[in-house]
Amino acid sequence: MNDDIKSFYAAIILSLVLIFVTNYFFFPKKDVQVSEQTVVSLPKTGEENAPAAQNAVPLSAEDAVAANPHVKINTASLTGSFRTRGFRIDNLWLEKYKQTLSPESPDVELLMPAKTANPYYAEFGWLSSDPSVRVPDADTLWTVKGRELTAKTPVVLEWDNGEGLKFITRISVDEHYMFTVSQAVENNREKEVVLYPYGLIARVPSPAGSRSVVHEGMVGVLDNTLEEIKYDDLKKENKEFTTTGGWIGFSDRYWFSAIVMNPETESRVKYSKNGDNFYQTDFVGAPITVAAGSVGSDQIMFYSGAKEIKLLDKYTSSHNIPKFDLAVDFGWYYFLTKPFFYILDFLYGLIGNMGWAILLFAALLRLVMFPIANKSYENMAKMKDIQPKLKELQEKYQDKTKLQMETMELYRREKINPAAGCLPLLIQVPVFFSLYKVLNIAIEIRHAPFIGWIKDLSAPDPLTLSVITHLPVPGFLDIGVWPIIMGLTMYVQQKLNPAPTNKDQARIFALLPLIFMFMMGHFASGLVIYWTLSNILSIIQQKAIIRKNKRK
Repeated sequence: MNDDIKSFYAAIILSLVLIFVTNYFFFPKKDVQVSEQTVVSLPKTGEENAPAAQNAVPLSAEDAVAANPHVKINTASLTGSFRTRGFRIDNLWLEKYKQTLSPESPDVELLMPAKTANPYYAEFGWLSSDPSVRVPDADTLWTVKGRELTAKTPVVLEWDNGEGLKFITRISVDEHYMFTVSQAVENNREKEVVLYPYGLIARVPSPAGSRSVVHEGMVGVLDNTLEEIKYDDLKKENKEFTTTGGWIGFSDRYWFSAIVMNPETESRVKYSKNGDNFYQTDFVGAPITVAAGSVGSDQIMFYSGAKEIKLLDKYTSSHNIPKFDLAVDFGWYYFLTKPFFYILDFLYGLIGNMGWAILLFAALLRLVMFPIANKSYENMAKMKDIQPKLKELQEKYQDKTKLQMETMELYRREKINPAAGCLPLLIQVPVFFSLYKVLNIAIEIRHAPFIGWIKDLSAPDPLTLSVITHLPVPGFLDIGVWPIIMGLTMYVQQKLNPAPTNKDQARIFALLPLIFMFMMGHFASGLVIYWTLSNILSIIQQKAIIRKNKRK
């Protein structure tokens, strides 16, 4: 194995080490312990979603909404309604996002009522450890004050338990996706009462989840520590924590819902699975003692919408929500992925097309890496020039120790560093993975068009071999035009580099452009376009260095 191959493998190994070290030291996971707390029972939301008969047909969203009284929600970002028989936010549509690329496509449906195929909703209320105290439940019919919930008009719910307790819930929403739920209890009894505020999000995950590197499942920040829990993690046992402040919820690729708990009190959090495919994350807040003749209150926030990174950052600062941006799965390279997003977003603001923004980003990256890459390419050009001399040494010296000594002496005379190609590769690996993450997580790139047939930079190239030839091409081999162009640029770039002197190694390396072409053929087209331009710029740089060396 010659030294340029060793450099390649060294880069891969060092990259893996860098991934491990970054993950271990920069993002340590802390164990969160569960503290003792008075036991109160949360409502069992999973049972009501099970069909009465095994072959029962799930209700449509319209029928499920019609089955219970609802109050409309209407803002610039959200439409839908919330249920007033047992306060529950269970019907939300995202006004700014379509389900498909078609202009006639319906809006994205995020929250769905119980009894539908994939129920997904949030519920809030009070609990009591004293069974004699009546608190609102799923059958409570609240008195409604307000006709419609908008960004300017809140809605108030009231219910009197007939035993001296009056419950008042005020719901408001901003122009984006943040609800504020303010709960109060008027105690008109002759003795104090102890109540616990609670909130939960329950859902049946959609079967059409993505298979990307983005975390999809249960998520939260508890005591300033990120918790990401996959659905499969709850097969054997539930997970419980205590936290002061923080938030809990469910995360999909582009959407998520989260309850933001009171930052000043301790809450008990649980992630659980109820039934075959019904999941719930909930919290029970610290006890609130309401003296006779007084009022007790609690306030929480509920976010349900798109993972707009700039908006999440805004909420982090304006609402003092810890690490709210981590609802977006930035991955190990957070310190690169998030800045890359902001750079791309800035370039998009200048150009107005995300595809051109990606290409400009690739050019700027090549410019930043120009000095390092230049030294590497100069070294590789010299390596290519001395290939005949290396072959002579291999034929002359059969002893491996002697061959290695003479080879290193040749490198010294020619002023060549055989490991010079390692550093650019080491830098490119985290850059590549970070950009890959950005193209997978950023909703700003979802359905973003480029030119020609590329209508969605977050999806694979749609102009595939089967589309062009009308032949039944197997799935893995059915790649688009851009991956083929990328494979050709890799082949040209490979020809500019010194070939391995070992014939077996040379054959393996000759197949790499083909392997990467089919592998990348099913990645986001934006990533393939980025890599293609990066290869083209590398080819231009290498050709210029080769000509410069020839003139010398």
